Amino acid sequence: MNTKIYCDIAELNLIKKFNQKKIVKGFTTNPSLMRKAGAKNYEDYSKKILKASPKKPVSLEVFGDDYFSMKKQALKIKNWGKNVYVKIPVTNSKNIFMGKLIKELNNNNIKLNITAVYSSKHTRQILKNINKKSKVIISIFAGRAGDVGKDPLPEFKKSIFLAKKYKNVEILWASVREPYNYTQAKQIGCHIITIPPNIIEKIDKFGKSFSSLTNETVKGFLKDSKKSGFKI
Repeated sequence: MNTKIYCDIAELNLIKKFNQKKIVKGFTTNPSLMRKAGAKNYEDYSKKILKASPKKPVSLEVFGDDYFSMKKQALKIKNWGKNVYVKIPVTNSKNIFMGKLIKELNNNNIKLNITAVYSSKHTRQILKNINKKSKVIISIFAGRAGDVGKDPLPEFKKSIFLAKKYKNVEILWASVREPYNYTQAKQIGCHIITIPPNIIEKIDKFGKSFSSLTNETVKGFLKDSKKSGFKI
């Protein structure tokens, strides 16, 4: 499986930088990343992102909390660029499944990224509400599941199996915690993994031997002990 790397970021300077990297095949954002990047006007800032990456897929998220507000925002966002995927949370804050909206947007041939997914149950629900033509990404949050002691791998494997009948559906590994997650995503057959810039930089350096890692580590300890003037 050739797992595609998307960059999970909203800072414009970093988007411009990572858009030049062949290893990066697309971008994902969310309202939290946009706020952190200093965005004040959501539409204006989103269009700046699209200008920085006009050809690679870019996922931009709605932030409404009900069917009508999400639909209104989704219909606007999808017009901002041909490379836009509209991110829809699998449920709203009241834990109501957004199946009706997903189905409607999907049937209107709007490219979707269904986000905040944690279980294969969610994946099954999503698949029941989409066709087999319009492009859909299902983003499963591995790191956040691991943060609370849940093993995300079984949910990924079940979701990938369920999605096999849908050539228009891609399973995305979200909330990366370490570079090795990329290796894990490839091993289980994830179509996409979205990664923050600092971890993409580390993946670029994959291939070091255990011997060289040992040598680098020991040299680091020795260097710091000398700098500190430690004596026993």
